Amino acid sequence: MFALVDCNNFYASCERAFNPSLNGKPIVVLSNNDGCVIARSNEAKAVGIKMGEPAFKIEPLLKRHNVIAFSSNYTLYGDMSQRVMNTLSQFAPEIEVYSIDEAFLNLSGFNLFNLNEYAKNIRKTTTKNTGIPISIGVANTKTLAKVANRYAKKHPETNGVFIIDNEETRIKLLQQFEIGDVWGIGRQYAKFLIKYEIKTAFDYTQAPKNWVKQNLTVMGLRTQQELLGIPCVEMETEIPSKKAICNARSFGQMQSQLPIIAEAVSNFASRCAYKLRKQKSVANIIMVFVHTNQYRHDLKQYACSRVINLPVATNSTIELVHYANIALKSIFKEGYLYKKAGVIVSGIISQNIIQQSLFDSVNNEKHKNIMQTVDNLNSKLEKDTIKLAALGNKKQWKLRQEKLSPNYTTNWNDIITVKTD
Repeated sequence: MFALVDCNNFYASCERAFNPSLNGKPIVVLSNNDGCVIARSNEAKAVGIKMGEPAFKIEPLLKRHNVIAFSSNYTLYGDMSQRVMNTLSQFAPEIEVYSIDEAFLNLSGFNLFNLNEYAKNIRKTTTKNTGIPISIGVANTKTLAKVANRYAKKHPETNGVFIIDNEETRIKLLQQFEIGDVWGIGRQYAKFLIKYEIKTAFDYTQAPKNWVKQNLTVMGLRTQQELLGIPCVEMETEIPSKKAICNARSFGQMQSQLPIIAEAVSNFASRCAYKLRKQKSVANIIMVFVHTNQYRHDLKQYACSRVINLPVATNSTIELVHYANIALKSIFKEGYLYKKAGVIVSGIISQNIIQQSLFDSVNNEKHKNIMQTVDNLNSKLEKDTIKLAALGNKKQWKLRQEKLSPNYTTNWNDIITVKTD
């Protein structure tokens, strides 16, 4: 059996965990630069706020219903996610962290347990330890666990837990489950299936296997088998290394000066280097891009990118920042107002299989030791306590985050003070 644990309205719940006065009030979380709605509490959904709505367009709606808006605080959300996953890992021998707010638990061998009571205990303990409410769906396949979880989340009478443990329940649930909501069925496939009168998950299970494989590939066939209760998708307990890493941001204000943009690009390259080291990888290729604001038709438009093949694959911040600035200087043009820049590293391989070059003058072993020391110190102290001078301190390019909540769990200065009489 598999359990799919999903945090309810995760970003909004993180904000509420440290500010109980927000309970019962409509909350939205905004994207980078406080642009669009990327998360909503149930109360915000009830007043008609849609996902992806630009904040400036719905400002009257926000004021009318006293909706509280927050800038996205990924530092807080990431740390809270880790706390949730640490708690969940105590309840199963295997856990697959599927996303920042979802995880699969392998409950194989728990046959002697009352799974309903066990799931309720998981839910109670997780909420008690972290302050984050969760929903749990349990079934004998991961896809059915997703279906059960969605039902648990949408139906309050389940108290956040639903188990598919017999054929009658499976069939009844699939008959009312829209095909577009099935895990693994994308928007285009859903449109295609509806043309053939396959409107529910149950309809999908009744389609001929050969037809499914021919039109939705072997992945579609696996989804069908999973919905039938036949396990086809294994647990993935190890996070696969990324094949490309991107770090990019829209500027809080449009920028025209090369030094300011170079500082931003240096920071983006530094983050890419850190992520490479974290997954014990190196990159062979780096790309830098910049562009203006395409929605400002009153301004001159320009967009360009530059790719550099590195002489030796690396994860050194020193080298990646160096090449990122070379690329930026080759594409930067005066006279434009730039809205966004970014760095992408690719050609990623294991750091244990680096192909050296006879003409490489860089002391790679020295760089490795420096980066290891920097990472160790920053992990003990605070992010970017030690960094390259090229990363700067002014950050005039930084995101607009006018509604940012404190980093309650990762910054000593933001720790909550409890006052007692």
